[in-house]
Amino acid sequence: MEQKQISTKYLLKRFFPYFRPYMHILIFDLFCASLTSVCELVLPVMVRFITDTVTTDASALTVETVVRITLLYLALRIIDVLANYYMQNTGHVMGARIEADMRRDLFEKFQELSYGYYSHNKTGQLISRITTDLFDIAEFAHHCPEEYFIAAVKIIVAFVVLIRVNVPLTLLLFAMIPLMLFFALRYRVRMRNAFKWQRSELGEINSHVEDSLLGIRVSKSFANEDVEEERFAEGNQRFLTTKKVGYRTLAGFRSVTKFFDSLMYISIVFFGSIALIRHRITAGDFIAYLMYVNVLLESIRRIVEFTEQFQKGITGIERFVEVMDTRIEVDDLPGAVDMPDDVRGEIEFCDVSFAYTEYNREEGHDPRGESCVLSHIDLKIESGENVALVGPSGAGKTTFCNLIPRFYDVTEGCIKVDGHDIRDYKVRSLRTKIGMMQQEVYLFSDTVAGNIGYGRPGATREEIIEAAKLAGADGFIRELPDGYDTYVGERGARLSGGQKQRISIARVFLKNPPVLILDEATSALDNESEHYVQESLSELAKGRTTITIAHRLSTVRNADRIIVLTEDGIVEEGTHDELLKLGGVYAAMNSFTL
Repeated sequence: MEQKQISTKYLLKRFFPYFRPYMHILIFDLFCASLTSVCELVLPVMVRFITDTVTTDASALTVETVVRITLLYLALRIIDVLANYYMQNTGHVMGARIEADMRRDLFEKFQELSYGYYSHNKTGQLISRITTDLFDIAEFAHHCPEEYFIAAVKIIVAFVVLIRVNVPLTLLLFAMIPLMLFFALRYRVRMRNAFKWQRSELGEINSHVEDSLLGIRVSKSFANEDVEEERFAEGNQRFLTTKKVGYRTLAGFRSVTKFFDSLMYISIVFFGSIALIRHRITAGDFIAYLMYVNVLLESIRRIVEFTEQFQKGITGIERFVEVMDTRIEVDDLPGAVDMPDDVRGEIEFCDVSFAYTEYNREEGHDPRGESCVLSHIDLKIESGENVALVGPSGAGKTTFCNLIPRFYDVTEGCIKVDGHDIRDYKVRSLRTKIGMMQQEVYLFSDTVAGNIGYGRPGATREEIIEAAKLAGADGFIRELPDGYDTYVGERGARLSGGQKQRISIARVFLKNPPVLILDEATSALDNESEHYVQESLSELAKGRTTITIAHRLSTVRNADRIIVLTEDGIVEEGTHDELLKLGGVYAAMNSFTL
């Protein structure tokens, strides 16, 4: 279970800036923490005074004195309660705010990361990083400063008091502390590895559960519930193994601290009793000494045991930083500008080559090899032209289209829109000018209106309805139980395939882009649904530069130009009739589909 680790120093350096907005809360929180320590530090002094007074001159201890001491201690306890309330309330809220800030930054990073990242990371793992990991970080953010600050105050005060009571005994006690820390902290690396392994396996379980639930109809249709249960059982068992390793490490860690804890108490009782017998300390000193030793050991015990929470927090920060430090493959280049509003939609591929980079899951963005998909593609698509892209599966048709909105960057050559390299434009600006429709329509868990409005956030209700009318979707939408306010279910589960496609088309109508890319937009539909959707798509394509990918050649007959793309690149281009007369690849494909 060897895992690459980022140094704790670097992780803390990356984490501390999240404290800055809440520094005033942190400072007052630590002040309250010092107040909560006062009671524990003052009580032994009071007990020592009462004990020594009684043993030397019992008459000197009056009721009035006891009342004053009691009232003083009561006042301190009231302060302790108020300070503790602030720590438990505002201090925890501070941790929650830091957690929210980190979750915001992590989600923004997820939005910025390129397609390649999601091809090599499971959704369940990413969900684990933005939920479970950050919860542990929130606890770490609140408790870490408090625990170390309180422990430091108590240890320093206890040392000062104890050294004044008995120097040899105090030096013996403090000589054992480094030894205890040495053996206890040997478990630190093992604990961190165990916690990181647990997070990884938990992410795998999340991924499997998500995959299984989303594909529940498939598993039921194949009667493969037993297969899914077996796969889950294997993952669940692996997670149990990580928990066992973690608890074994934790048990060793706590046993070591318990052993030295007991050894210190035995030493204090033995040597303290000898000193008491030989009158080197008073009874009050001995009782106070034992109480301060208890405060000291409790502080050390809390620091050592907090190592568990510390390692969980550090593990969460490490997994957070791993994502935040991931290189964004497709980003705005220096000097990039917004794309002008009057885009004509002329697209030109200039000697374009592209290869997918294989990524090492452990290393993140380190390449292991390349898989060439497109090689030296030269093609010009005129403004407003309707171009169809056909060819065998795996020839790179979808990749061809994904390069236009810069989902990936070309390996060689360049792509131009209206004569300008698309890399000269800001990515977001470029993508606002391109509308995409794919075979698998994704609808969000929202209303019909919400899904259409996603095409242009801030659009009015009237604009949404107009877009639906243009897409031929207004009729069936009004027949839904709540019309445009009907909840579509997860991924549009309450709608048919054709309905989802037309809502998707309405979304693109609302966006109103000058460039349109249709990737197998009707291949999963039945004939009737395809007829309605094709009518909507024809309306949508008017006046726009349109690139259509299709396996059903009947859907591209009326294209201005058909491009035949194979593993050898562009092998044919022309109209439907021209390519049939040519008798080449397209003609063979056409005869095969008839």
